[in-house]
Amino acid sequence: MIGFPLLIVPFTIYNMIAFLTPFDWNTKLYAFRLPSGLTWEPTASDAFILFSLLMLLLEFIKATKHGKSFIEHFLSLLLAGGAGAEFAMVNPNAIMGQLTSPPQMGNSTFMLFVAICAVDFFAGFAAALRRARRAVVVEEAPVVVAPVPAPVARPEPARGVEPVTHVEPAPSPFTQRSEPVVKADPVQKIEP
Repeated sequence: MIGFPLLIVPFTIYNMIAFLTPFDWNTKLYAFRLPSGLTWEPTASDAFILFSLLMLLLEFIKATKHGKSFIEHFLSLLLAGGAGAEFAMVNPNAIMGQLTSPPQMGNSTFMLFVAICAVDFFAGFAAALRRARRAVVVEEAPVVVAPVPAPVARPEPARGVEPVTHVEPAPSPFTQRSEPVVKADPVQKIEP
């Protein structure tokens, strides 16, 4: 599956705001009263960077789950390079004829976004190298299995002679025998 870098979303939002509206990124959005008694007032710039970092996190999750294709790496490179070139070379105020509005591209907010795009590219590249290193299969030595010994053939008794098998049960220490057991060797005939 071919996807696209999720950082294209904040890049597009930033460009729409920069080229369509005279917007000041230092606009305070809200004032939070902290338990220490201080007041924290995040700006639109802070919210944009936070949103970009959230997209970067989702990009990392997507890359670790599915991996990135060559096309996605290439698109991440184009995004980082394009954002960097836009930071250094484009002035939307001069293009739109708005000389009184604050600078939209050559500011710290957009430079941090360019850095986030570069981190996305290099992290995706490093993850792909790590995944490729894990995919290398080391050939193992063949396992030698000892052959199973053949069963020992027991000699068959001569024809017409029934083998005698008499097995004495092992004496139990709890039972008493009424007659003694005598073991005798077979008698051998000695011829003179």
